[in-house]
Amino acid sequence: MNQKQKSKPDIVDVAKAAGVSISTVSRSFNHPDLLKPATRKKIDRAVQKLGYIRNRAAQVMHGRRTGTIGLVVPTIDNAIFAELIQSFSEALDQLGFTMLIVSHGFDLDREYAMLRKLLEHRVDGLAVIGLEHSEATYQLIEQQAIPSVAIWNYETDARLSCVGVQNSEAGRLAARHLLDLGHRDIALIFPDPDGNDRARDRLQGASDTFQQDQIAIPDDWRLEAPYNIADAKQASLTLLSGPQRPTAILCGNDIIAQGVLYAALQLGLHVPDDLSIMGIGDFKGSGEIEPSLSTIRIPARRIGTLAAEQIIKTVTGETEGTTATNCELRLVQRASTSSPRSTTP
Repeated sequence: MNQKQKSKPDIVDVAKAAGVSISTVSRSFNHPDLLKPATRKKIDRAVQKLGYIRNRAAQVMHGRRTGTIGLVVPTIDNAIFAELIQSFSEALDQLGFTMLIVSHGFDLDREYAMLRKLLEHRVDGLAVIGLEHSEATYQLIEQQAIPSVAIWNYETDARLSCVGVQNSEAGRLAARHLLDLGHRDIALIFPDPDGNDRARDRLQGASDTFQQDQIAIPDDWRLEAPYNIADAKQASLTLLSGPQRPTAILCGNDIIAQGVLYAALQLGLHVPDDLSIMGIGDFKGSGEIEPSLSTIRIPARRIGTLAAEQIIKTVTGETEGTTATNCELRLVQRASTSSPRSTTP
């Protein structure tokens, strides 16, 4: 009989190969901290040699946890959530859980469908981005009584436990930075806020700050562009080629800001002397592009780690009810912003 005809190895085979009991093998997966390092090594070697894979589905049938957490994000197509996803996954792994990830393309109806698919896989908990979701999504989570956490946004009265920042404050800080530098002719480029509460809150925070300082933003200087460098660049080319040009552009996030930067370079504008560019997020690479990007740092890795810890505490019964964790924002001034030429610092 060849290898392909043999049945797949089970926990009994692993126990025999490692010279330990079946319960010890089980403990090595579920509570490895309770075993001596030497014992864990023997079991790990046996698992690798035999190619053993645990049958999670069988565990579910017996009422045990699957060890999986479902994460639903708007997109995995760019750097927006990369650090968040990585830190969330790493923290789950350290806690003995695995992440299942799906995306909905900024479509809240599709988000509901994705959540149903994750629940069909019997995930132990759910994580979503932001606090704007369809009523059907909220009802589904409440009906299933499944541990859940909303990531990236913070509100004290949120329907779900949340770990994130006040995005309106991020918009306010970005706007205040440009105002403090002396800018008054300022344009805005943000994504469509429909279904995206992060963009909506940042835009509202910035707009309120400009209004407080009696700064009027012309309608044709309020542009929309998705989180896409090419689209942001094209929108900026039209704006910057007009008869009147702003001295600064505030962008909904760093990806849009990069598109604006490339448009300025194509038109022969010097950043920041001719145009200051302000982002939000401080994604990987924002400090390495030339000129380096001024932005509002959202602590993505910390948010991901704290969110993972929070959802696992709920899954294991360590905490109950909704919680809200607010992470600190920070202004990072780099080379893309300075006082306008006509203004003395």
